[in-house]
This record gives sequence, C-alpha cells and structure tokens, in this order.
Amino acid sequence: MSDTPPDRLCVDPDSKFHDETVLARGVGIRFKGEEKTNVEEYCVSEGWVRLAVGNRVDRRGKALTVKLQGPVEPYFQDA
Repeated sequence: MSDTPPDRLCVDPDSKFHDETVLARGVGIRFKGEEKTNVEEYCVSEGWVRLAVGNRVDRRGKALTVKLQGPVEPYFQDA
C-alpha cells in the first residue's frame, strides 16, 4: 500500500469511492490548515470536503452534509 492517501475517499459503503482497507488504516484530514474529524468525503484534486452536519440524517438514514471548498490535505494517522 502506498504512503499517500487516495485523491478521493468516502466513508459511505454505497459510494464507488469507498475503500475499507484505506479507512481501516486511518485517514486524517486537514482542511484549510485545520484538523477535521467529521469528514464524510473528500477530493484533493477538486479541492473540497463534505462535512457531517451534527447528528442529522436524511430520510434514507445517511448523514446530512455540507460541501466546502478549499485546500485538502489527507494523511495516514499511523504514519
């Protein structure tokens, strides 16, 4: 496995960008220089993150999210 996280990753198992092995290793996200712990999905090349909005869920039981633009820096927490 490489030492750099993927360009795009999602915690939702229904997404095509979900990767259980990468998530099991532990991925941390710095967004605009600040550590974020409520990231549902990110894309480095497009420069955005989806953050969970509290404990709210939609009618399908998925977390409500807000998409924010800015520099994204993913890293492996075990490194």
